[in-house]
Amino acid sequence: MNETVPSVTVLIAARPDQAEIKAVAASRRLDYPSGRLEIIVARGKQPSIQRNAALRAARGDLIYFLDDDSAPEPGNLRRAAAHFGDPKVQMVGGPNVCPPGAPPLEQVFAKVLASWLAFGPSRARYAPVGRVRETSEKELILCNLLARRQAMLDLGGFNEALYPNEENALMDELQKRGGKLIYDPELLVHRRPRSSLKAFARMLLTYGRGRAEQFRLHPTFGSALNFVPPLFCLFVAALPVLLAFPPLRMATLGLLGVYALAVLAQGAALMASGQVWQSLAAMPLVVVTHILYGLGFWRGLFTTLKPAGQRPPMEVVLETVGVPKA
Repeated sequence: MNETVPSVTVLIAARPDQAEIKAVAASRRLDYPSGRLEIIVARGKQPSIQRNAALRAARGDLIYFLDDDSAPEPGNLRRAAAHFGDPKVQMVGGPNVCPPGAPPLEQVFAKVLASWLAFGPSRARYAPVGRVRETSEKELILCNLLARRQAMLDLGGFNEALYPNEENALMDELQKRGGKLIYDPELLVHRRPRSSLKAFARMLLTYGRGRAEQFRLHPTFGSALNFVPPLFCLFVAALPVLLAFPPLRMATLGLLGVYALAVLAQGAALMASGQVWQSLAAMPLVVVTHILYGLGFWRGLFTTLKPAGQRPPMEVVLETVGVPKA
């Protein structure tokens, strides 16, 4: 007999030819009644479109969104289901953390992602921060996120013109309608960061572009902090002129000094974890993060965004994965 718990559909977006999907194996180990659990893999080439297709086909009261490389803790669904006991709660999420056995370079990237100076409040997406709390889209991430299916359908699902940041725009809309978003630092998935410096740089550019595109379609005051990196890029580009102009030279040097001290302070805070060399290696990457995110943001302000009706149809293949009997 099934327990009285919400039915859940685990939704995993994957590439068309992807053979090994880590999230599928991890989802089959979730501690949840098998009769109340469904796992759907949505294969395609645009995750927002894939997720919308699977969302319409899903049977669960709750949808658990995982990336293909997310490995959730077995107790995640039971933990999240308790939060949904409050009918105003529309989404529940937690951090995705770097596995302890990840290669050293990936551990450096994880340090950067979890640093306040690089990502501000969004660092809670990459490390457990604080206690369970009501939050905003700044602290939640789609690779580890549960949502009420009907609430998402009522809003038309994800905006398919956005990727990434499609979930952020949807969270903003849910909050405007009085819904609560909950951050739970113990609702963990293990997920490795990018495997190379090139891939990490591309990710930062994509994050910046996605945030700018989201702001263009769904402007909110919450995005104000995201304008700091693009303004920093303008400051860096203007340095030759600012330093050459005597009345502005001292002020410019002062600002550079304050920034350098902030980077050093962030490095010292990271070293408190005991990983000294990873923390030292993360410090220059914090600066790189500001520049690349800022450049991506500038690009996103001028990209062409095509609504769903103006794009050619994209094939999505849905696969239902068997769930082990409890």
